[in-house]
Amino acid sequence: MRVELSEEQRLLRDTVRQFANDVAAPRAREIDESGEFPRDFFDQAGELGLAGVTVPEEYGGAGMDSVSYCLVIEELSRVCATSGVILSVNNSLVCDPIKDFGSEEQKHDFLTPLAAGEKLGCFALTEPGAGSDAAALRSTARRDGDDYVLNGNKVFITNGTDADVAIVFASVDLEKKHKAITAFIVPCDTPGFSHGTHQYKLGVNASGTTELAFEDMRIPVRLRLGEEGEGFKIAMATLDGGRIGIAAQAVGIAQGAFQEALAYSRSREQFGRPIGDFQAIQHYLADMATELDAGRLLTWKAAWAKDNRKRYTLEAAQAKLFTSEMAQRVTDKALQIHGGYGYTREYNVERYFRDARITEIYEGTSEIQKMVIAAQVLGN
Repeated sequence: MRVELSEEQRLLRDTVRQFANDVAAPRAREIDESGEFPRDFFDQAGELGLAGVTVPEEYGGAGMDSVSYCLVIEELSRVCATSGVILSVNNSLVCDPIKDFGSEEQKHDFLTPLAAGEKLGCFALTEPGAGSDAAALRSTARRDGDDYVLNGNKVFITNGTDADVAIVFASVDLEKKHKAITAFIVPCDTPGFSHGTHQYKLGVNASGTTELAFEDMRIPVRLRLGEEGEGFKIAMATLDGGRIGIAAQAVGIAQGAFQEALAYSRSREQFGRPIGDFQAIQHYLADMATELDAGRLLTWKAAWAKDNRKRYTLEAAQAKLFTSEMAQRVTDKALQIHGGYGYTREYNVERYFRDARITEIYEGTSEIQKMVIAAQVLGN
């Protein structure tokens, strides 16, 4: 594994950084307060090739590696965590499973417009009674001739309010639990498909988080992703990749908070000196910088493993666990460095502090990551 970025990766990072500064950053506070989904941002990101970073060019993507994908999500999340997670979901939770498990027809009809940014996707696994225990889902898919009839509800679906396509998981036989879970590619204009109102949250407020409902929704067999009963395997494999994206998001949030704290420690004076001259602040900054580098390297290691191994479950879980908790620690220190001002909305650090919290929860809580890591190291 090489630690240094290639010339192509550095160019991509610099290009996305400029895009983030020019397009995402100016509206970050506005959309955080309003909750308005930034569809125009997604459209512009798609034009830049950021909607399907690792998707082959023949299917509308940029054809880059997973480290490049991490750079994209980090740079966007550095200024706007909402922007980062919108693209993370479309890339890793929607494009990836179609790329890895879809038929050629499905890739042509769905992967290509999703990777090109012409359509937006969401990933519908979580239910009111099935969060960490995904195998406990209760949505059903009953075979009826050349169709499946889907019924059920999903919750906490990022991009759900504005998605054009959903990857939906439902059971063909509830008694068989995870062995009967099946995946479907669902156009969101399908009769029987509906979504609730946008949920206003502690952070990442404009991510289009909502509930989805399916009422006697008929889906052609040709839109089944993989075979019957393969849905749980598809979901778990997809979440491995998704966790790398969230790790990159966490690094980006922490990087943004660190930069704010560093600038403030140089400009803010107390007792006749910049507060950065005081050892207490210097120790905070030293810890923050060290943890950031560690988190970034763990994330790149997981991305490298994804590109070079068949299984990367351990690396993805380790990156997700460490970076999400690291982001919480770094943003907490950044807010503390700002003192009372950090607790106000005048400065960005309070938003970074709020946004960081969700990275310990979605796409597998920290507790789930520890279970995954333990199972891997024990050989289970």
